Amino acid sequence: MRVAIFDFDGTLYAEETFQLLMDHLKHHPVHHPKFKKFYRAILKPYIGHKMKLVPEAKMKEQSMQIYLDALGRQSKEELDQYFGELAEKVRQGFNPDVLSRLEQHIADDVHVMLVSGAYTPLLQSVTKGLQFDTIIGTEVPLNGPDIDYQAPIHHVHGPRKNEKIEQALEGKDIDWKNSFAYGDSFSDIPVLELVGHPVAVQPEPRLQAIAEQRKWEII
Repeated sequence: MRVAIFDFDGTLYAEETFQLLMDHLKHHPVHHPKFKKFYRAILKPYIGHKMKLVPEAKMKEQSMQIYLDALGRQSKEELDQYFGELAEKVRQGFNPDVLSRLEQHIADDVHVMLVSGAYTPLLQSVTKGLQFDTIIGTEVPLNGPDIDYQAPIHHVHGPRKNEKIEQALEGKDIDWKNSFAYGDSFSDIPVLELVGHPVAVQPEPRLQAIAEQRKWEII
């Protein structure tokens, strides 16, 4: 079985979802009063990261926890609705070249996977209509029908993506040499190295240099 693994932020979606989520909270007709408290809260991990005191993965994980906390008590249904409000805007930002590759892999009966650090329910909402076989994102912990604010968030980033991919494909015979992966950032390298056909999409400078050195395809 061949697989095609797609990153989301900066790859299938040309922008960054967390910035989109911040704007959504700031201008939301119901939740906008919560934005100032949220913004003050994320300054600490953000500044810590800029000062090289907080690793990027930890900063992102803390920011995603703070974002959920800012929304307050929400049921899964309410959270799905909140993320669903972004669906059309996100779809307008899909990279047409990457979308074309996705459609071709589906036509070729390749097992297509979306693997991202974005919230899983957000990914599920904005990719309705796309035939992903597997969607892996950062899970929102639940306690029954409601968000569980006592449970920690485990952000899917870097090597953790590989762990999740291996878990999802456990027991399957994968033809890695003839499989594909698409990513835009340096942190995507562990995933790109899994396959015989890695593709750097609008790569950041560090990934661009490695892709050129290793003669990877660049979109």
